[in-house]
Parts: sequence; C-alpha cells; structure tokens
Amino acid sequence: MEVKDKIIVVTGGANGIGEGLCRRFAREGAKKVIVADIDEARAKAVAGEINGLAMSCDVRNEEDIIRLVSDTETRFGAIDLFCSNAGIILIGDLDVRNEDWQRIWEINVLSHVFAARAVIPGMIKRGGGSFMVTASAAGLLSQIGSLPYSVTKHAAVGLAENISITFGDRGIKVFALCPQAVRSEMTRQGGGVAAVDGLMEPEQLADEVIKGLQREEFLILPHPEVKTYMQRKTADYDRWLLGMRRLQARFIAGAPLKS
Repeated sequence: MEVKDKIIVVTGGANGIGEGLCRRFAREGAKKVIVADIDEARAKAVAGEINGLAMSCDVRNEEDIIRLVSDTETRFGAIDLFCSNAGIILIGDLDVRNEDWQRIWEINVLSHVFAARAVIPGMIKRGGGSFMVTASAAGLLSQIGSLPYSVTKHAAVGLAENISITFGDRGIKVFALCPQAVRSEMTRQGGGVAAVDGLMEPEQLADEVIKGLQREEFLILPHPEVKTYMQRKTADYDRWLLGMRRLQARFIAGAPLKS
C-alpha cells in the first residue's frame, strides 16, 4: 500500500517509533495523521509540526480507543491504516509483580485487541483497510532480561498472525512490525542485548516501514538479521536455546556482544 492521501492513526505516536512513523507518513503525503498518545502535550507538539491532529488516548482503556476511531472517522472519513504501536518494556523475570504483568499485558497485547475490534469491522464493510501491530524481534525470538516483554510481544505477533488469517480474505491487510532496538525512551539506557546489531534511529525504521507497506509483506523486519536468527531457531531449536543462554551469560558478564 501507499500512504499518500491516506488517513492514518498511530497510537503511541508522540515518541520513539510512533513519532518517527507519524513524521514519515506526513512526508509521504498522508491526507491526515492522527497522533494518539497518553502524553497529550507531546502529541500536540508532534501533530503541530506535521499538520496532523493530536488525540489523547490511553490504550489500556477500550473506550478511549473506540472514541479515537469514532472521532477520526467523523472528522476525516474512513481510516486507511491503523498503527497499533504503543508499548512498554519491564525488566525482570519470575520476580515481576502481578500488577506490572497486568499493566504490560494491557498495553502490549490487549490494546491491539481493542484497536482491532474498533477499526476492522468498519474496514470490512468498506471493502478493506490496513492494520499494523508494532511487535518486536522479541516476539519472534526472545528478550534476554525481560520475561514480560518477551511473552507479550510473542502474543502480539500471534494476534497479528491470527487477524491476518481470519480477515485476510476480506480485504484486511495486516502487518507485524518486528524491529530490534530502536532509539527511544524505551532504549535510553542503550537497548541492552537487543542492540547487538546496532541501535536504529526512528527515521531509519520509518524508511523500512514504508518499504514493507509497499511490498505488502506481513513481517516488516527493519533489522534484516532477524530473519536469519528466525531460520536458525526453527532449524534447530535446542541449539538456538543454547546460543541464547550463551548470549545471556555474556550480557550479564558485561562482555562485548559482537566482535
């Protein structure tokens, strides 16, 4: 798909990946970009710079997402591309508190469910539309140091897969964006082991998203190495797990991750 002249909504659009997408969509000639974020002040700042529109939205609240879709369609018409992008990371493993699990689950998984419920039925009635989930390479591989992030991003990929299977023959194009580390508030400490292949700038990621949308491929992999890692994983799962344990040991020890 081309984004020129399209109505596009981006959740988590005020910072990081979301901001990069908003700015690039505007440069590509989108008819209107909706910058949706819980950080209303920052969303207004980004929207003001790209002639977009800021909307306050807490993606944990389904009513907020319903209102986001309804208000956008009332003011500008049908949504052509909904980017369900908002996400967080929590560091930890089995010791992560239940309330933190609930929060990351709501933001990294349920928000995509809420968005799909709100926007896809209308797209089907109109004959089609596009829906992109920002997952992560962690959803295809894993995330050393964060059990909740790995689990929720795997769920996000699975959700996108199922939506594509279920609605792909009814005009819905689904994309799963799965980058490694991208410079943002989430990676302000350097990105950890996810930055093994470098810390990508949001502008670079946005370039790859545009290409992925044009190719209409389900998986958008801004870091091409991820495809190789996936192939190694499926070719020999036990060997891949052993390699990940070794990578984890090097990460914990503070040794260089790449020679």
